[in-house]
Amino acid sequence: MYLTIDTSALIAVISNEPSRNTIIRQTQGFSLCAPASVHWEIGNAFSSLFKRRNLSLENARQALETYKEIPIKFIDIPMERALAIAHKNQIYAYDAYLIQCAWQTSTPLLTLDKKLISVAKELGIHTLEIEP
Repeated sequence: MYLTIDTSALIAVISNEPSRNTIIRQTQGFSLCAPASVHWEIGNAFSSLFKRRNLSLENARQALETYKEIPIKFIDIPMERALAIAHKNQIYAYDAYLIQCAWQTSTPLLTLDKKLISVAKELGIHTLEIEP
């Protein structure tokens, strides 16, 4: 069974955040899928941390090596549908891509983003809750 995974959960795993082990444990038995945008969001998240001086380039490189080891099936998302979701729900396109991916693949969505969880639930998307 597949699971749509968000950048927030991937960053938590590859950056050794406190929720890392819980995410790994609760995703056991799932294969991962995501919209292709997640790949680029990883870079964007790291660049944001660089700007705030919360991450060194060396640490980012190490995290990227871990990220490369995670098997993710990237899903092509129809832009028109995702933009309609973004417009209707007043969310970022990146979040709409995740919702569209989960809907399109009939998979649960794993994200640490509370707003995204709320919108996904309103749209009938099953979410996988991370418990500490």
